[in-house]
Formats: sequence, structure tokens, C-alpha cells
Amino acid sequence: MAAPEQPDAVLAVEAQNGNRQAFDQLVLRHKSQIYRIARHYVGNNDDALDVSQDTFVAAWLGLKRYDTARDFGAWLRTIALNKCRDFGRRQTVRRSVTRLFALLDIRDSAVPSADSVSEQAQEETARLRALEAAIAALPAPHKEALVLTTFAGLSHQQAAQQLGTSVKAVEMKVRRAKQRLEEILKAPAAGQ
Repeated sequence: MAAPEQPDAVLAVEAQNGNRQAFDQLVLRHKSQIYRIARHYVGNNDDALDVSQDTFVAAWLGLKRYDTARDFGAWLRTIALNKCRDFGRRQTVRRSVTRLFALLDIRDSAVPSADSVSEQAQEETARLRALEAAIAALPAPHKEALVLTTFAGLSHQQAAQQLGTSVKAVEMKVRRAKQRLEEILKAPAAGQ
């Protein structure tokens, strides 16, 4: 007979006391949701893995400061959102450096061949990348509300608690995020 699954709070206390296996169980429990949040926030699989890993490293290092009276998942999502914001700031710096290199004509211009990929697959990939880029380009408050409710599966009430705001504010931010996504994704078609 398998032992019953321990609640997050119990595992968190054990992890605070140095039990790495308890923390590993918490990681296994929450890694999918943290990855989904990061994936939809940053818009790239590899970057999302990096952000997810950074989230769990920060959680492990900050575990002593975790208040076990709080929901562990909410605490972890807060760390993930902070890591996503950090990533966004680093990307802004990288884009500036990339533009500078482009101006200096230093950047490598080689583009991989797509001969083996069907036209339909290319179009689907392009649409997906456009959506990912559009989500990543949203203002942080709108993106956070959208990612938490749409991709992390939180209710508007849970997202409001996570973000420290009202349910109405979350609803408004999600609505505005969706409107903005629609505008962004329609813009290229209007220009053709």
C-alpha cells in the first residue's frame, strides 16, 4: 500500500529542515505549472526552461524565508513571475546590444534552410511564433493576469490573490490583454 501524498506545507517544512527529497517532491508537483507560466510569459521553450530552473533554484535558496502559513504554490508562482520579469529586463538589454551589432554589421546573417518543412507547417509555426511574440510583448500587468488565468489555470480570484489585486482588476487586465493580442495579430494582415 502506497503512503498517502504529503501536503505541500508538510514537504515545505521538511525541505526547510534540509530534506532535499521533500523539495524534489515539491518541484515535481509544481514544475508543469511553473513551466507553463514561464513559457507563456517569455514566449520560448528554451528560455522558459531557464526561467523555470531559476525559479526552483531561487525557491531552494529562499526556502528559509518561506512562511509555511502561506500556500506554497502561490509563493512559487510569485518567484516565477519575478524571474520572468528579470528575464524580460535582460532581454531588453540583449535587444539593445543586438541592434548595436546590427548597426555595426557584425551579426551573422545566416538563416537555416526550411526546405524540408511543408508550407503548412511553416505557416502554423509562424502563427504560433507570432502569438508567442505578441504575448511576450504585452505590458507586464496584462501579461501576468493572462498567463496566470489562461495558461496556469488559476481562477480570476486566485490570480487576484497571487497578484495582490482585485478580481475586477484581473478581469480587466485579461480583457485588455486579449484585445491587445487581437490588435497585434491583425496588424500584419492589414499591411498585406
